[in-house]
Amino acid sequence: MWELAENKSIPIYQQIIEQIITYIQDGTLHPGDKLPAERKLADYYQVNRSTVVHALEELVSLGWVLRRQGSGTIVNEGNWGRSTIPRVDWRSLFTREALPKEPFVEKAQILRNDPETIDLYSGELPLSLIPDFRFPSYTWEELLLEERKQSPLGYKPLQQVICQRIKQEQKIDVSANQVLITSGAQQAMFLLLQVMLQSGDSVAIEDPSFLYSLPIFASAGVKLYGVEMDQEGMRIDKLEQLILTKKIKLIILNPTFQNPTGSTMSEKRRNELIELSRKYQLPIVEDEVFSEMNFSTIPPSLKELAPHQVIHLGSLSKIFGSSIKIGWIVADQDLIQRLSEAKQMMDFSISIFPQVIAHTALKDPRFEQNQAELVIALKRQAQAFTEGAKSIVEDWSISTINGGIYVYLTWRHQNLTRKDWEIFLREKLLIAPAFLFSNDTMAMRVNYTRMTKQTRQQFFSKLETISKELRRS
Repeated sequence: MWELAENKSIPIYQQIIEQIITYIQDGTLHPGDKLPAERKLADYYQVNRSTVVHALEELVSLGWVLRRQGSGTIVNEGNWGRSTIPRVDWRSLFTREALPKEPFVEKAQILRNDPETIDLYSGELPLSLIPDFRFPSYTWEELLLEERKQSPLGYKPLQQVICQRIKQEQKIDVSANQVLITSGAQQAMFLLLQVMLQSGDSVAIEDPSFLYSLPIFASAGVKLYGVEMDQEGMRIDKLEQLILTKKIKLIILNPTFQNPTGSTMSEKRRNELIELSRKYQLPIVEDEVFSEMNFSTIPPSLKELAPHQVIHLGSLSKIFGSSIKIGWIVADQDLIQRLSEAKQMMDFSISIFPQVIAHTALKDPRFEQNQAELVIALKRQAQAFTEGAKSIVEDWSISTINGGIYVYLTWRHQNLTRKDWEIFLREKLLIAPAFLFSNDTMAMRVNYTRMTKQTRQQFFSKLETISKELRRS
């Protein structure tokens, strides 16, 4: 296990770093596992002890391992399998291959090209459910005229319609200078990291959370700390402990139809969160990309409850698909101005075309009807999934689906390892295991909206087969 293939082009300490990271990513080493002592590792690798110490120190700085006096070196239980590229000599990047991605994700991406694969890993609606709109034809000259309506904050007509929708849905008066148009919610998150945080700062998020699968935090040097959730949402007592011990600078969460669990934070918990954030003067970033996909009444948004304490992120990409990457940030004017300046410095300009399309869709008189029809279709899909899930409830607990696009299934029996989830890949069933979002290896996220009647039957049939094999393992 502790051997290196001969590779004279890469320093040995870097080879050690990469091997240990690979072992953590593929499940050979698990969170909390103890590494051999420095002297033993030096013997195994047949190198000086100083080389091993150098490698371990780099792994500590990257967050993969922890070194405790008297306890040795252990795999960090709080890192949650996040893919982080070790610090390297930049010149060597031109002469060597990049570090491999998360193995499960890499294999899943390959399987997507197989027509027999059932893809429930994707974070998008199927094409059959994306609302259909008729867009007026534009000449090149007309588009150039529309471009004159573009400001540093975005396409002004789109800003105005977003303000109108926020006032209608969240009862908040928002002016156009409080809305910044972005190329999707991820660009919005990236801008916030660049403007509000510095390398080494700490952020509190939900546990589990899709944010762990985004590389933008690692690239910005931002540390993520997960906060345990219960049936009402993020636990406030656990969050306060983190604020006090980890010097949290920002709280980011997805309170409505949370990704990956599909759960919704209660109104009571939302108010408690806002009260705590005010106590410690911490801003909250609220990612609300799923809120319009609701089957019943949902609690007020955090932005509605605390307009000046909360930064609100919205997006159309979940409704219209990733081909129309339009998102927005709603915040106080001073912050929006700083974010706009950062966006211009990074040359993150957005083409006028998708903004015009987004504006046309939102202003279409049939938008509300299309939205209502989408919700009815999603509710029908959710009911069909819940009905089909009766065949697997002895092995899996199923989260209640009240909206959004995800359902969370948790294994009821013995502890699973990362290797157990390889069975799903072998069966050509693409799901998102919980270890992509947390330390947990006992659950999976499923995009129930992507199932047809036929693939739903295949899914439950395959899951019954997989469950029998898991029980025997």
